[in-house]
Amino acid sequence: MELLSSASLKFRPSTPPSTLLSSSSSFQTSTNLHLIHKQIHFPNFNSSTRQILPVQATVSVKTDEDRLPADIEVVETQEPSSRIRLSVSVPPVVCEDCYSRVLAEFTKLVKIPGFRPGKKVPDYILENYVGKKNIRQATIESILKRTLPHAMSSVEGKALKDSVRIITKFSDMDEAFSSPSDSLRYDVIVDVAPEVKWIPENGYKNLKITVEIDNEIDAQTACEAEIKRRYKSLGSLRIVADRGLQVYLFPCILNVFFDQCFGLLIVSLECFGRYTDLMQNMSFQLDTEEADHLPPGFLEAIVGIQPSETRSFPIVFPESWEQENLRGVQAQYTVECKELFYRVLPELDDAVADRLIPDCSTLNEVRESILQRCKELEQTAKDQATDNAILDQLRKMVEIDIPQSIFEDQGRQLYGATLLEIQAKQKLSEEQLASLSSPKAVNEFLENQRESITDVIKQNLAVADIFKRENLQLPTDEILREVENSIAEFKRNKQEYDEERIKDQVQEILEGAKVLEWLREHAHIKYVTR
Repeated sequence: MELLSSASLKFRPSTPPSTLLSSSSSFQTSTNLHLIHKQIHFPNFNSSTRQILPVQATVSVKTDEDRLPADIEVVETQEPSSRIRLSVSVPPVVCEDCYSRVLAEFTKLVKIPGFRPGKKVPDYILENYVGKKNIRQATIESILKRTLPHAMSSVEGKALKDSVRIITKFSDMDEAFSSPSDSLRYDVIVDVAPEVKWIPENGYKNLKITVEIDNEIDAQTACEAEIKRRYKSLGSLRIVADRGLQVYLFPCILNVFFDQCFGLLIVSLECFGRYTDLMQNMSFQLDTEEADHLPPGFLEAIVGIQPSETRSFPIVFPESWEQENLRGVQAQYTVECKELFYRVLPELDDAVADRLIPDCSTLNEVRESILQRCKELEQTAKDQATDNAILDQLRKMVEIDIPQSIFEDQGRQLYGATLLEIQAKQKLSEEQLASLSSPKAVNEFLENQRESITDVIKQNLAVADIFKRENLQLPTDEILREVENSIAEFKRNKQEYDEERIKDQVQEILEGAKVLEWLREHAHIKYVTR
């Protein structure tokens, strides 16, 4: 790995235990010391704006309580991906002090025949009783716990939580540290908050955005579709017994069995990239009037199919298909028709108005009520499309050397949210859910979605940078209210939570909403219909 720069630093001997470290007095050996904060799931807030997922907070280090008997030396080296290597050299006087503390601790903990508990035991007797190897390893851990906060002092306020780790193997330190009079050396890797570079500088202040609006969110169009959906729910199903599927003359509902359901649930499963493996041997009910999500040629391939009949056919996704990774892909379908139904509907008149919407006596009242709601949804969708367009523009305007810890944290949040959404919509079996939750599946997602995860991180960091640059403020009562709502949700679901982490995440999400509001006010926005 290419090293970019280096510097040698000296620290005065003053070291309290960092909040990153365990305060336990017990000594246990390990092959690598990882300093990891507990991760929690953060619930979504109800908001018309797109949620800005928070990035990791920085580490705060105190160095006022436990003083070392001598300075430690730290060489700081800047590495790619906003990562810093700290090469720590601990002098013998510090190692000897830690050794003495370890002996004192063991004296309190162990009971040696012939010596009263807590009384001074000669070092050689204690070493023979406990074991020189155990004392040496306990001394190494004591050195690490006491000196690591000092080593972190140079990156205080920049180091990201959950990213600090000692990369020197414990076995190597154990082999090199033969006696307390030796020095101890180890290396630490830590991710730091990345720098946001704008191209052009301050270009976000005069954004020119073109927002494409889907015709489906048009209030009038959505209103008619919703009335049709509610009207169809009033019908009763009748089994078709004397003919096959006639899609265009008689809209039908099929209970179908897909041996390889590649594409039917493509919107939900797009990000996993394992369609045929995950969705084999699943049954669905297919309404031929609601098949817009199927690839061209699918319905034509099953026209005339009858109960118990099986058909197999290939489908090639067109180059205009919405999901880019499916364009031009050929999928093989095997479809078995279980049953055919047709729908018997009542007359669509004022007599069914109250069945469409309670307390409505006429179809006009039904239409007005639904239209009002659709207008609200249209505005919400328009606002979200605007925010998405702004965020997309921002990530193109920044250069950021993204730390791996931020990438993994953000990717896992996105994966978890997507998995919950799929589970809520499709009710995956325990076997499917376990497969999707495996480390292998998560790692595949992180790799397959590297570009999209990176884009989200760029958007988040760009938004956070704008909040600081423009000196934007949030009302304290708004933050407290959202924190209380979030904690209440955790308690309602009987989930564990970290209040400080919730506060940090609430603030970052609200800051994101504030920035988007500021950008909408200062941007030149043009709306076009697809």
